[in-house]
Amino acid sequence: MSTHHPLYDTRYGGATQPVPELTTALIDQLLTHRSVRAFRPDPVSDAQLSAMIAAAQSAASSSNLQVWSVVAVRDQGLRDQLAEFAGNQAHVRQAPLQLVWLADLSRLERIAEAEGRPSAALDYLEMFLVGVVDAALAAQNAVAAAESMGLSTVYIGGMRNRPEDVARVLKLPPKTFAVFGMCVGHEDAARPASVKPRLPQSAVLHHEHYSTDQSVAVAEYNAAMARFYEAQQMDVKGTWAIHSAKRVAGPETLSGRDRLVEALKARGFALK
Repeated sequence: MSTHHPLYDTRYGGATQPVPELTTALIDQLLTHRSVRAFRPDPVSDAQLSAMIAAAQSAASSSNLQVWSVVAVRDQGLRDQLAEFAGNQAHVRQAPLQLVWLADLSRLERIAEAEGRPSAALDYLEMFLVGVVDAALAAQNAVAAAESMGLSTVYIGGMRNRPEDVARVLKLPPKTFAVFGMCVGHEDAARPASVKPRLPQSAVLHHEHYSTDQSVAVAEYNAAMARFYEAQQMDVKGTWAIHSAKRVAGPETLSGRDRLVEALKARGFALK
């Protein structure tokens, strides 16, 4: 084991972190991932989009059901509406391409109907979870592909703030749900993003059984994030732990997503 590697040092915020000597070009690329929120107007080409979707479709899919879809949105008027629904995030308006990733059970329902077969299992929570997992796996493959082509991305969880409105403007059929959006484009070099440190591996990697003794790891991470906040000149009050605890304090901190079960049932998901 090596004690230092520049990409690991950056990813873990300079905290003491044993790193393996083994690396690959793919691992190095993944370690440099950043969430970019400032984009140039240059378009994402059809060839780049097609390559991203091919990569997305190469992700694992539970039972090969492929219960996900994605809506590519380039129209400025639609992006303006999606930005409003997602909490008025400027980068949703600015990025030339917005990908809205869907848990999509509607396709299987239509297939079963065409085959004259029942589809009652689609009403169960398990199938909704399969759709969410499939969409997330596909999207992360697309991110890796985009970054390999020099593009930048950021996920937009705000698509869940007003799911009925998102479904309306994108004309989504019942049993589809926008799990998240994704801005795609070319980073504005005048406003570069930085690699954000992550928790030490000791907080997330458990051997043989789960350990709740994570206080040292969290303290180390609080220090790493404090250095990051200072370097980025971010006026963050309190530690990462305090900031994170505030985000889960109650339903009022969920940006409207506290009514998600109601919205999902309105979209045709029974969630039995």
